[in-house]
Amino acid sequence: MPTETFEFQVEARQLLQLMIHSIYSNKDVFLRELVSNASDALDKLRLAALRDDSLDADVSDLHIELEIDKDAHTLTVRDNGIGMSYDEVGQLIGKIANSGTAEFLRELREAKDAAGAEGLIGQFGVGFYSGFMVADEITLLTRRAGETEGTRWTSRGEGTYTLEEADAAPQGTSVTLHLKPADPDNQLHDYTSVWKIKEIVKRYSDFITWPVRLVGEPESEGDGPAEAETLNSMKALWARSRGEVSEDEYHELYKHISHDWREPLETIQLQAEGTFEYQALLFVPSHAPHDLFTQNSQRGLQLYVKRVFIMDDCEALLPPYLRFVKGVVDAQDLSLNVSREILQQDRHIRMMQRRLTKKVLSSVKTMMAGDAERYTTLWREFGAVLKEGLVTDSDNRDAVLAVSSFATTHGEDETVTLKQYVERMPDGQEDIYYITGESRQSIDNSPHMEAFRERGIEVLLLTDPVDEVWVDAVGEFEGKRLQSIAKGEIDLDAQGDEESEGEREKQAEEYGGLLGWMREQLDEDVKEVRLSSRLTVSPACVVADAHDLTPALENMYRAMGQEVPRSKRILELNPDHQLVKGLNQAYKEREDRSELAETAELLYSLAVLAEGGRPADPAHFVKVVADRLERTL
Repeated sequence: MPTETFEFQVEARQLLQLMIHSIYSNKDVFLRELVSNASDALDKLRLAALRDDSLDADVSDLHIELEIDKDAHTLTVRDNGIGMSYDEVGQLIGKIANSGTAEFLRELREAKDAAGAEGLIGQFGVGFYSGFMVADEITLLTRRAGETEGTRWTSRGEGTYTLEEADAAPQGTSVTLHLKPADPDNQLHDYTSVWKIKEIVKRYSDFITWPVRLVGEPESEGDGPAEAETLNSMKALWARSRGEVSEDEYHELYKHISHDWREPLETIQLQAEGTFEYQALLFVPSHAPHDLFTQNSQRGLQLYVKRVFIMDDCEALLPPYLRFVKGVVDAQDLSLNVSREILQQDRHIRMMQRRLTKKVLSSVKTMMAGDAERYTTLWREFGAVLKEGLVTDSDNRDAVLAVSSFATTHGEDETVTLKQYVERMPDGQEDIYYITGESRQSIDNSPHMEAFRERGIEVLLLTDPVDEVWVDAVGEFEGKRLQSIAKGEIDLDAQGDEESEGEREKQAEEYGGLLGWMREQLDEDVKEVRLSSRLTVSPACVVADAHDLTPALENMYRAMGQEVPRSKRILELNPDHQLVKGLNQAYKEREDRSELAETAELLYSLAVLAEGGRPADPAHFVKVVADRLERTL
């Protein structure tokens, strides 16, 4: 049969040029595409040989071969797989010229953004043509297993391609790339370089099932002929059972993908079967990276499709609050030509994210129940990140809460879950009490803690920034309200105690005048001045109203660029403190209360300092204190 020349349709030519010049930002992926095609051909031959005992095909050494020819400036990707017949070459390799191209281009033009366009092209399956990014001409030589005649396909990726029969074609397919002239100033794209080919295969095709062997010229003059060298490990650990893999092998893979020299804290394996199959091998690190809370930190899992590497940090596979988890996910039914935007929309990816999230949380729960030391390490390193899920992941909020633990006033090094806290609440306690702050030391010394410490009531000590947010998102646990001891009114006296009620009424009458006067004096800063039941040692404290934002939360929103109106606080006075008693007595006895106004201002500033804040005018505060100290000498 003579050589036949076929002309691409106008639409096909446009599509080919678009694919070559616009789709792949990284030209190295051409080799990934060709090696993946070769791997598929080997898979198909193995399956065909199992189904048909009479198939005249050699399956004794199935492999992929890469051949470099520096003199001819070519790179050949060869396999001894299923191969193609003459008609199949026209249908499969010539698919870009099929009648559906015009309809495809119409959809492409209607795509609203680049992500949508790339998704359509990925579905169209033109990865073979990525070779034209690096080659001026491609020659394909193939023979279908069991047949005697081969086929040669040649094209320069422009207007035409040729098809002809080939008598001496070996079983399988070879794709020879006549490479574009190399840039002497850019060795990164020298695809006749052994080190470059090794790098690409290691990165993208290390775990495919079949050996990828490199043959070609020696790297330096005087060396003998280069022997075939297998470039890929073929060790897809995630596809093997736990009993077949040693812990050292798992740890080596973790170190390879995470660039962490320490061993992981936990190894998690998952194999999903059914309509959508995938395997996952995940690792929980033993320590937090330095960039865990930076916006541009590298996060996400490595994504493979049929053991072919797709991307290094696929963020769509896990929610942001599990960003510390490292690992590999290998899907069977995704396209190789996927972008991050497509992955975010893909229902299979969303399904995987839900399953992987539940698997990680259940593994943490198992660790929590069975290995306190490892759980303590995990929570110390990643607890602040995990708690973000209490705010952002309502579907898994209960699961996140079940593996969360918190520092408490009932132990220096002890943490408790909300369930444990509720179980040891004394009779009569209706709320789960907590306090937030920048550090344990600062909130341990907070005046808000005084009455709780005196009565032995347990308080959760929350010192992570996210704690200011999740407590409002969760609201309650097992019917018990989460109550900040620094917000709203808190009455720790026994309900219905007539003696306590009478004492409070008496104090309210005794201090009524002072409270109203101080409210007027501090009008710019406070919305109310009242007597406190939470103070036993300090003279005063400031609290937020029940539904107000805390100062820390206000600062957080402002740091994110959100305008938050400044809210006035509530000043609470300790009626049993000598300073407050003396101030009340002086208020009643003096007509000139100018100096008392200064005392009221100092009292408020001291309360602000006690909770870790700062006076509105520090210089003025220092001057007033210095003047008062001078008068005492």
